[in-house]
Amino acid sequence: MELLHCPSISTYKPKLSFHNHLFSRRSSNGVDFESIWRKSRSSVVNAAVDSGRGGVVKTAATAVVVEKPTTERCRFEVLSGKPLPFGATARDGGVNFAVFSRNATAATLCLITLSDLPEKRVTEQIFLDPLANKTGDVWHVFLKGDFENMLYGYKFDGKFCPEEGHYFDSSQIVLDPYAKAIVSRGEYGVLGPEDDCWPPMAGMVPSASDQFDWEGDLPLKFPQRDLVIYEMHVRGFTNHESSETKYPGTYLGVVEKLDHLKELGVNCIELMPCHEFNELEYYSYNSVLGDYKFNFWGYSTINFFSPMGRYSSAGLSNCGLGAINEFKYLVKEAHKRGIEVIMDVVFNHTAEGNENGPILSFRGIDNSVFYTLAPKGEFYNYSGCGNTFNCNNPIVRQFIVDCLRYWVTEMHVDGFRFDLASILTRSSSSWNAVNVYGNSIDGDVITTGTPLRSPPLIDMISNDPILCGVKLIAEAWDCGGLYQVGMFPHWGIWSEWNGKYRDMVRQFIKGTDGFSGAFAECLCGSPNLYQKGGRKPWNSINFVCAHDGFTLADLVTYNNKHNLANGEDNKDGENHNNSWNCGEEGEYASIFVKKLRKRQMRNFFLCLMVSQGVPMIYMGDEYGHTKGGNNNTYCHDNYINYFRWDKKDESSTDFLRFCGLMTKFRHECESLGLDGFPTAERLQWHGHTPRTPDWSETSRFVAFTLVDKVKGEVYIAFNASHLPVTITLPDRPGYRWQPFVDTGKPAPFDFLTDDVPERETAAKQYSHFLDANQYPMLSYSSIILLLSSADDA
Repeated sequence: MELLHCPSISTYKPKLSFHNHLFSRRSSNGVDFESIWRKSRSSVVNAAVDSGRGGVVKTAATAVVVEKPTTERCRFEVLSGKPLPFGATARDGGVNFAVFSRNATAATLCLITLSDLPEKRVTEQIFLDPLANKTGDVWHVFLKGDFENMLYGYKFDGKFCPEEGHYFDSSQIVLDPYAKAIVSRGEYGVLGPEDDCWPPMAGMVPSASDQFDWEGDLPLKFPQRDLVIYEMHVRGFTNHESSETKYPGTYLGVVEKLDHLKELGVNCIELMPCHEFNELEYYSYNSVLGDYKFNFWGYSTINFFSPMGRYSSAGLSNCGLGAINEFKYLVKEAHKRGIEVIMDVVFNHTAEGNENGPILSFRGIDNSVFYTLAPKGEFYNYSGCGNTFNCNNPIVRQFIVDCLRYWVTEMHVDGFRFDLASILTRSSSSWNAVNVYGNSIDGDVITTGTPLRSPPLIDMISNDPILCGVKLIAEAWDCGGLYQVGMFPHWGIWSEWNGKYRDMVRQFIKGTDGFSGAFAECLCGSPNLYQKGGRKPWNSINFVCAHDGFTLADLVTYNNKHNLANGEDNKDGENHNNSWNCGEEGEYASIFVKKLRKRQMRNFFLCLMVSQGVPMIYMGDEYGHTKGGNNNTYCHDNYINYFRWDKKDESSTDFLRFCGLMTKFRHECESLGLDGFPTAERLQWHGHTPRTPDWSETSRFVAFTLVDKVKGEVYIAFNASHLPVTITLPDRPGYRWQPFVDTGKPAPFDFLTDDVPERETAAKQYSHFLDANQYPMLSYSSIILLLSSADDA
């Protein structure tokens, strides 16, 4: 018998405490972007000294017993195979296996039955002949035989020399980067045999009979300007007991609740990472809550082609095919309801971490190709998570494009949001003009990691005949200090998470002096960022809150972060949140403070819906979900991150009604989703009196009228002052302004729909002001007025 080592970060012991390393960066101009970069998702590993390799520190591993080859005949017919396509492909009555490795000296295909996997046994090994089973840098083989319940992986041999960037180890079984499903533990959060956080993993062997009935599903292809995006977490959306779903915490659970999103007015969901990751990566006891820390957010990818298997109700059935089909079913059902699906993808780094991390896939296949390395093999860490994917290497960028194409063509997703996308613009290791452009350029010496004006990967994606037609959204910053909001290479089609919109809107609405002009830019779709580069308002993804940071309710409830539940002495998370507690810290506050908080939440949401650009709502904000002031909830698989359906259904959540009506109003207004930036013919700015806007440092009032082909003309105003004000409205002879939305009024009079009881009485309360072409506004309030014929008033 010989010993085979499968990758394992640790064998879990309750006393073990992992420290999650956090990142803090400051830009050269002094602006603190720590919150933007803080993901708290670095891999945590135990190192062990491998005396057999000269004392080099290696990842701790779990021994696996593998039977030596015997004289018994192989159960498969073995043929040379073809180098393309990469991965395992069912064809011609068998399966073709092809994998890239430039620097490996030997390769072995390992076949493992579903029953042998937990026992850590390899069922069959196929040694690949470098003469017959290798073309260029691609190892390949074609097998015919019985693949029922069969999984696969590879072993590669070659140098183990970290100083040269090589981590080949023939005792490690590694995952094929092109595997379409990964099988390991079947149930979310449940430890493997012997309490192992990293039990053996293997890829699904496909079958020609694997089919899915799409029922004629086609891309919705909504114009991006018409989108209302909802950022959501698959497990967190339905795992709370109040969801009462049949399959909580799964793709199927999301399907059961899609109608809620439809009613809210959402027509696009942005799924937080659904690629295969290990939720037990950070597993350690949290004495504060008396539970265990998880990698809940999932920003630590193991395999980019595979949907997260433990988000599936199918578990290990069909060797991972169940997860593929359930994800497809989610997409199909979303499309039936007129909802597009965007995936949050993490191509900036992987779960293999730094030199102390596990050998799972890329590292064991060809580390020096897949990761950005320094001259002595050290890992560049622009991601803050231990490694940086070598995105602009020709092999790696082709891998990324192949992956994106797969999710569009096979899984029918409508687009992607790229996490820490600035890394995708950095130069690769061993960068030179020859290996990128095919010829040298005098004086072309580019340091590894240098931002490129025309990064090859972004070029490939932007001009790909399949990918150029889907939504492409960049989180235009990284943990190395590269901040590209408004400057991301875009080819006219890339959008950006507009972090500056978030910061400016928060500052103005909480009443900070000096932000009226910046706030007006945000309302117009940030032309200061996008117009000069030839982009449109819809290239700005506007958001006030996202998964990383305060929820909307916490934004108006806390001045400071309250992250003690993370078990890190409140040292993690962003310290500069641009939040305001409205006078008292925490949920327990006076009635006056609570009313002010409700107004502020409405102000933020109204602003989001009347701004040019694409609004994005964070899951749970529509009913006022609180995380107790925790702005870094990466590690909690509990109520902190779960959507509370019981809270959503409570009669006190009048905010949900307001959000649904505001979203509906946005969809109805032709002028709130413009294809170009508004001009003076359509938009006029006002102050306390018509056409006299105040852009001074002390101004806390912004108002404008917008000509709308459906609504006629709309008046919108924001009073972010602590003082009430009576404004004079633009005079429109023959017409009269009518109250429509006023965040200063209690529900349901904050939004005057036709079904509001005593609507006419409520409207007439301000008739004497409107007769004088005036309107009173409370402090910290916003309004929308509609123009109607004087005869109808």
